[in-house]
Amino acid sequence: MTMKKNFSQLLAATAIVMASLTSAPAAMAHGAAEPAHGGVVQTASDLSFELVATADGAAIYIVDHDEDADASKFGGKVTVLNGTEKAEAPLKSAGGNKLEAKGVKLVKGTKVVALITTNSKKTVTVRFTVK
Repeated sequence: MTMKKNFSQLLAATAIVMASLTSAPAAMAHGAAEPAHGGVVQTASDLSFELVATADGAAIYIVDHDEDADASKFGGKVTVLNGTEKAEAPLKSAGGNKLEAKGVKLVKGTKVVALITTNSKKTVTVRFTVK
């Protein structure tokens, strides 16, 4: 009888632990941040990137753990796909946490692939769809 009681207690304890694990909220270290400049935000390599259409191209703002990143330490290029049209432009520091690409056009539905290189020569690929 004691063995049955211990087994029943073990089953009950296991059921309680399993129920608490499935109902606990998932811990999220990072998530897509809200856009600070009215653009589209994506996260890659623990950094947040916000793509914003500008009058003469595009801007990408970089945030590292809620702090503006130094854009002078980044570079790269963007590839912009508007339907069957494809354009590329270099990304250059524009002060603060902003990179700029001139001569590209962003409209609703535009797909953008940004290849962003850090000063340590690590390349981060970030994909956006303009809303």
